[in-house]
Order: sequence, then C-alpha cells, then structure tokens
Amino acid sequence: MATPALALPANAPGDFFVDSSCIDCDACRVIAPAVFREAGEQSAVWHQPETPDELLAAQRALISCPTASIGSIARHDMTAALASLPEHIDGGVYRCGYTSESSFGAISYWFDGILVDSPRFTAPLVKNLEALGGVRRMLLTHQDDVADHEKFHARFGCERVLRRDDVRTRTAAVESKPEGRDPIELEPDLVMIPTPGHTKGHAVFLWKERFLFTGDHLAWSPDRGHLYAFRSACWYSWSEQIQSMERLLDVRFEWVLPGHGRPIRFPAAQMRAELERCIAWMKSR
Repeated sequence: MATPALALPANAPGDFFVDSSCIDCDACRVIAPAVFREAGEQSAVWHQPETPDELLAAQRALISCPTASIGSIARHDMTAALASLPEHIDGGVYRCGYTSESSFGAISYWFDGILVDSPRFTAPLVKNLEALGGVRRMLLTHQDDVADHEKFHARFGCERVLRRDDVRTRTAAVESKPEGRDPIELEPDLVMIPTPGHTKGHAVFLWKERFLFTGDHLAWSPDRGHLYAFRSACWYSWSEQIQSMERLLDVRFEWVLPGHGRPIRFPAAQMRAELERCIAWMKSR
C-alpha cells in the first residue's frame, strides 16, 4: 500500500498521490496520462481526477502499479475499475493493466485468446480473462517481460512462444522456441517478426496487418513527437536494432502497442513515414 507520509512533494494537492517507492516505470502515465506525469525520475499526480473518466483511469493506474506506489486519502469503491481491466483499446485488443515489478511495469495485451507478454497474475484479472475467453497462447516479445508466465501457463495451459536466443532458466520450459531471422506465421493473421537489437532474441507480433505489438523495440514519444527506440536501454546491439527497424518498412500496420512507452495509431501510409523518420533519428544517435 502507498504511504501518505512518503508522498512525493511533486504531487498536486488532493486525494490521489504517488509515494517515494515509485520506480518510474511509466505505467501510470500510459494508463492515466491526464492524471500522472513524470516528475524528475519518478511519476507524480499533476492533476487530481475531476471527471468520472479521469477517476476511473486513476483507479486503473492504482490497481496496475507494479510497486503499489499510488494511493488515495479517501476510500474508493474500486468495483468499476476492477471490472474494467483488461481495458479495451481497439478492434478486439485489450490492455491488461496489473503490471509486474519483475518486468519493470511493462504493459501486456490480450486479443483473441492470446496474451502478449505477461501481466501480474491476480485473481481479478484471471477472472476477467476467463470471461473474455481465456488464454490459449502467450507471445513473449523478449526475455525481460515474462513476469508470471508460469502461473498463467499452469492456470490456462497456454502455449508460450519465445525466440530461442532469449530463453533463460526461467523460460526453459517454454513450449515454442523459434529460431532464425525470418518472419513466422503462427496462425492466420498472426506473424512473429524477429527484431534483434534491444535483446538478441527480441520479436514483435503483427495481428491482422493492423496491430503491431512491439515489446521494447518501438514506441511513441510524445515529448519528441515521433516514434523512437530506447537507445539507453539497448542491451544487445543498436546497429542490429536499426536493421530490424528497417525490415519493418515492408510491414503494413496501423497501431504500435509497446510494452514500455506510449501506444500510437496512424493510417498505414503515415505509420510508414513515421517509421522512416524514426530510423533516420536512430542513425543520428
């Protein structure tokens, strides 16, 4: 539980607050951008919720915080917030919330019985996923964001997919470990695209030529105003990450749905132009 005595001084006065245990994972700013902003190397409440939508978003962020660093002075009925996760994004894609500290607050997604990366395993989320149809497959973009994958596999019996180059001790039992650099059609309308760079075995997943689940490979930066990659968090090879980004120029998609960073949607032609801009920026780093 967040502690009012440890509330950050950057918080706007009022009910909701962030305390000093915040790890600056950015999840709250993704989930409730109207309420939370960056404050130095942590997040803080910059605007107290005023509308029902802002309140619901703030409650989702509180529930989803991986370190329980968000709190409120008043007691709130969280029933609606608990029922709203996973949160519908577009076209059958949902954002799970319930981020995990072991994944540094990475966002996971659900669509058509598939989880992309692992959220925190919690009873309310599991119940709501069951109502949506359960989990038959878990697509892991890379070695960092596997969180509670074992618990989801034990509960749902889902097949897990992770490129062999990123398999570690915790993921040794993953059922599918593709190799090579060529895209793989996992099922109709679903393609795994290897994108080494952030890690050696990183991959992104394309669904219906609309939704690109990008893990730690690609995100939107509202501050920069363009797509970008994490230069300071490239653990394997920046040059290979640039090459991986260039290969995505041949891929049609409208949504970038990252594990870290902001999601964004553009028409496919504009998205390609934005990707070209990102690549030019990466080559200048």
